[in-house]
Order: sequence, then structure tokens, then C-alpha cells
Amino acid sequence: MRDPIDVSPLVGELLGLDLVNTRPLGADGRADLLGTTEQLSAWLALEPVLDSNLRGAVPTSADLAFVHAVREHTEAAVRALLKGSRPPTSVLRGLTEAQRAAPAVRNLHWDGTAVVATYQRTGRLGVRLAAMLAEAAADLLTSPAIVSLKECEADDCIMLFIPSHPRRRWCSPTRCGNRARVARYYERHRASARETVRQRD
Repeated sequence: MRDPIDVSPLVGELLGLDLVNTRPLGADGRADLLGTTEQLSAWLALEPVLDSNLRGAVPTSADLAFVHAVREHTEAAVRALLKGSRPPTSVLRGLTEAQRAAPAVRNLHWDGTAVVATYQRTGRLGVRLAAMLAEAAADLLTSPAIVSLKECEADDCIMLFIPSHPRRRWCSPTRCGNRARVARYYERHRASARETVRQRD
């Protein structure tokens, strides 16, 4: 198992999956890559699809609870779908309520040559962030691609991904893919060495 201190957030999937993947397996069980306000700020900076009114925001410890609740609901829903089960009604209701608490409104303004619209949410940061993440979860759960959802095949990984090609087996070729290839390489050489010893005997 990997030490949770060495685990960094895996980004690049749909935002809802990136959120779920902030709870990887570590040496002592599940790690929490959004366990502190500093970690949440760092993760927000890695995500390219955030609402502009959330960029640069400094979360407080109270904001973490809103994010953790949406992450818990999102994971419960996607894990249920991964097993071919119906997501719990309470989980879907929780994601809906998080969106309802800070809906995105098109703010119209004049940029000097034309009317432009930007989406903005109002309310405290944690509520706005939870709404945006719950909306990303809704996009994920209703996407046709959700039927392709997979869990990483590495023994000590539970990261989720939607493969861009059908042969993809790992959450990341540089994380689990390399470790699996190295493990196979050493196993082949151990087997070869055992066979050589057996033939000598």
C-alpha cells in the first residue's frame, strides 16, 4: 500500500470523479486529500473547470464540511452505479439540495462592445463550492459515459475513471500502470530464476 503522504490528487477525469478520487487508499486505509483547508485550496487550484467566482477563494474549516458532504454523496452514487445498483434516494436528494442552495445565475454585463453573461453563485464559499461540485456530480451521473465507469485494476487502488479507450486498466499510467508493469517484470524474473534453480536440481 502507498503511504497517504506520498499520494497527490489525481485530476483530469470529470470533476465529479476527481472529487471522489480525493479519498484514495493509503498505508493506513483511506487517505483524505481534502482533509485541511490548505489541501482544499491546492486541489481547487489544480481543477481547470471551476467557476471564476471560486478561483482564489480561501476556504475555512467550516467550508470543508460542505465539500465532504457532496463528496460522500457523489461517491455513494457512483459506487452504486459501478455495482449496477440504484443510488440511494437520500444521496440523490443531498446532491440536489446542495445545488439548490447556491444556483448558478447568469450575470449580464456590458464589456464595452457587447452584452456578456457570466455564471455566478451567491452565499458563503462552502455553499457555493458544494453547489458547483454537486452540479458536476449531476453531470457525471447523467452522462452517457457513466456506463463505462471503471475502478483501477491495481490491487491497492480504488480510484475511479472513465476510460478514453477500452483497454485502459489503471487510474493513471504513471501511478498504477507503472507499478503493475514493474511488478509483472519482477514476477517474470523470479519465475525464471525459480525455473533455472529447478532445472539445476
